[in-house]
Amino acid sequence: MPVEFSIVIFAVIAAFVLFQLYNVLGKKVGRQPEEGAKTPALANGASLPEPAAKVPGLDAATLAAAASLRARDPAFDPAKFIEGARQAYETIVRGYAAGDRAALKPLLTPAVLESFETGIAARETRGETEQVEFLHPPRADLELASAEGDRAVAKVRFLAELRSKIMLPAEEATPGAPAEPRIEERRTAEHWTFERSLGTSDPNWVLARVEPASA
Repeated sequence: MPVEFSIVIFAVIAAFVLFQLYNVLGKKVGRQPEEGAKTPALANGASLPEPAAKVPGLDAATLAAAASLRARDPAFDPAKFIEGARQAYETIVRGYAAGDRAALKPLLTPAVLESFETGIAARETRGETEQVEFLHPPRADLELASAEGDRAVAKVRFLAELRSKIMLPAEEATPGAPAEPRIEERRTAEHWTFERSLGTSDPNWVLARVEPASA
């Protein structure tokens, strides 16, 4: 077979193979990475909010409790709120035990602050001091989150196990012996209601009410 003819045959075969490769590799197969990467947008260009059911780590009861406030304030994040409420709970409980009015003031409404100050003053009159530690991280469950007029209101049920070390006044100590603290362990179940103003730049919540709850 002439050399020129063989070259032509091989060229035709190579062209056919390249054409087949293009048919397979040159076409998009299945869903491409860029497809669906964009979030659907509203007419004004804003992205659609994530459905509440996609909030990670929250059960149906919490999502249902938060639905009313999320309808008014889509930026409300139940998971972040619960974590912030738990931190506020620990800070307030420790602050009350220590009589730390400066730490309590920005976290409480005036009415709750007045009530707490009354309790602190009574303890100071008795000459007692107190330290509190949490035996376990407190449990926090969001039971209600809604908008009432220009206020956001959220009720959280806290369950906690506490150990209190109460230092008694010196005159109550046994003569000739150092004053021994009184140790108390207790479980608490309370509803704490937090509030904040809607439509303002201040995102902070304050404690507005404390009520007993079932364990």
